Amino acid sequence: MALKVGLISLGCPKNQINAERMLASLTADGIEVVDFIDGADAIIVNTCGFIDDAKREAIENILDMVELKRQGDVKTILVTGCLAESYREEVLREIPEVDAVLGLGANADIVRYVRETVAGARPAVFPALCELPLSGERVLTTPGYWAYLQVADGCDNRCTYCKIPAIRGPYRSRPMEEIVREAQDLAEGGVRELILVAQDTTRYGLDLAGERQLPTLLRALCAIEKLRWIRLLYCYPDEVTDELMDVLAEEPKVVKYMDLPMQHADDRILAAMGRRGTQAELRECIGRLRARVPNIALRTTMITGFPGEDEAAFETLAAFVQEMKFDRLGCFAFSPQEGTPAFDLPDQIDAETARRRSENLMDLQAEILRKKNDRQIGRIHTVLVEDYDGYSDTYTGRSSMDAPEIDGTVIFTCGWPLETGDFVEVEILGVKDYDLLGSAMP
Repeated sequence: MALKVGLISLGCPKNQINAERMLASLTADGIEVVDFIDGADAIIVNTCGFIDDAKREAIENILDMVELKRQGDVKTILVTGCLAESYREEVLREIPEVDAVLGLGANADIVRYVRETVAGARPAVFPALCELPLSGERVLTTPGYWAYLQVADGCDNRCTYCKIPAIRGPYRSRPMEEIVREAQDLAEGGVRELILVAQDTTRYGLDLAGERQLPTLLRALCAIEKLRWIRLLYCYPDEVTDELMDVLAEEPKVVKYMDLPMQHADDRILAAMGRRGTQAELRECIGRLRARVPNIALRTTMITGFPGEDEAAFETLAAFVQEMKFDRLGCFAFSPQEGTPAFDLPDQIDAETARRRSENLMDLQAEILRKKNDRQIGRIHTVLVEDYDGYSDTYTGRSSMDAPEIDGTVIFTCGWPLETGDFVEVEILGVKDYDLLGSAMP
């Protein structure tokens, strides 16, 4: 009888891709991957460990599995991912009910460790990070019409608040031909939207060829006939070159959308964060993008409550957000990470102040977005269909301005049947909270 294994994956798209490769390895070996937990021979909790909220979520999921194990519903528990890599000793010491703790480099041998664990072993294995596979088969956990495509792993940027370089190791790009081949396979399997991810997507190729190769990669991906949309996440402002802007402007398959995390706008705080550039340079990047790529949707993220962020620094950030009027914005309260330079910086900000400032910034962005959405009324957008609600007889989809799982949606009616993964032209007729309302065009 085949082993039954469940997998819970938490965190970012890169971690999700790691999980998809593990799922492919398990199924290729004849192991039955189950959606339900009860009766599983093993449960893999693929964790995130980036910020405190992610760590709490990971620990809560592990403890939920521990309780099921106590009840006899789960036989063994394996912990993988960034929390396992970064907090290996703590997991082993604090949660003895966990049967295996595996570093990221162990993902390549997940079948072996699952079978050993079910047989009674208690592996605690942390191979070199370069052993983490960046290629190979995947079992998509996204809908079949869109998928993440990882172009690199690791990071060399060394922002003072971030543990990713320590957890994931140095930046390493995947060979371009390997990425294009995977994209072709995904397109042949029905994927119509590819979302490119890395810790720093714009840095792609620098370690391989001594030059940034993202524009070349994008043009190669655009040549894949069955792809319709290609979207960029996790770009660095100082890495946005004129050549990259040209690709965004000229290639119709590259959606006019860029995720451009900036983190702050006060020069003193940016320097303390280890971010490259100043507010003036951020403004210059935004201006060049908007001039070269009209109607581009810019998404960014900010951090409030970083050590040394006094009221004046926060007001500088708020004024910047108010003036730049980003199309999409997320904000996090600073989360001190042990082992990072920011953890030991003086002038730490209390958590309540950091949270309040984050909420204030999001309130400001909500009003900006409301006005931007109001201006969409009467316009026509191409929408990727994602869901149908038979009760209200409406469809839900996304425009090119919206990345899945983080941005808004378009809710619309249609006089003919549609399938998920279809593209349809929708006239925007109204707004509801963060979402647009409309009607499909014949």
